[in-house]
Amino acid sequence: MLTEQDVIDNFELLDDWESRYAYLVELGEALSPLDAQYRHDDNKVKGCISQVWVAAVPAEGACIDYVGDCDTAIIKGVLALLIELLSGHTAAEIERINVDGLFETLKLAENLSPNRHFGIYAIVELMKAQARSFDNTSADASV
Repeated sequence: MLTEQDVIDNFELLDDWESRYAYLVELGEALSPLDAQYRHDDNKVKGCISQVWVAAVPAEGACIDYVGDCDTAIIKGVLALLIELLSGHTAAEIERINVDGLFETLKLAENLSPNRHFGIYAIVELMKAQARSFDNTSADASV
């Protein structure tokens, strides 16, 4: 499980945007293929120029893992980073993770187009909404 500080530390080792871009692309290339069962409208990110799917899946205890895919290299890398960062947490923990603040620290926002930044925001919002829904479903099942 990757922490926010782990992400910051990894990015601080990279001197410039080209290195960071290459790192994100590598993360995307390492992302496991998305099973066809997750490629449906509920998991498709709306408001993103790229074709992006992300799904919350049950993990150990009350934790949630994510799976996903994207058709563009840089956003697939950002998605892979988000999956690593948010997986293995509870819905409440996922809600508290400040992805915008992290991306400001990493200076990603200033190197991505406004459309890409908006798309990333849409990915994060869908992941958090899925976590909330997953949490509500789990709570309902235990009643």
